[in-house]
Amino acid sequence: MARKFSELREKMSLEARVESNRLFEEALKEYPLAELREARGLSQKMLAEALGIQQPAIAKMEKRTDMYVSTLRSHIEAMGGRLEITAHFPEGSIKISNFSHL
Repeated sequence: MARKFSELREKMSLEARVESNRLFEEALKEYPLAELREARGLSQKMLAEALGIQQPAIAKMEKRTDMYVSTLRSHIEAMGGRLEITAHFPEGSIKISNFSHL
């Protein structure tokens, strides 16, 4: 028999609920490009027009797993964002500045 999530959550320890919330918040910070575009309320056609390219190029770009930093930067900027590249180490995070001139 199916149970409501709220009932299951009530039975979780406080620590488990805190960790669940943390994982949920982290998941919200990660989006594939297509989902990010949709979350920003943009269609592929709208983004293509902003970039001065054809809509099929957007579809192709969103499926790629490897692309130039400049391509990704223009895609993000057309959605109203700013691309920053950060390396994460156990000691802390470092913003990579090599790409700031692109």
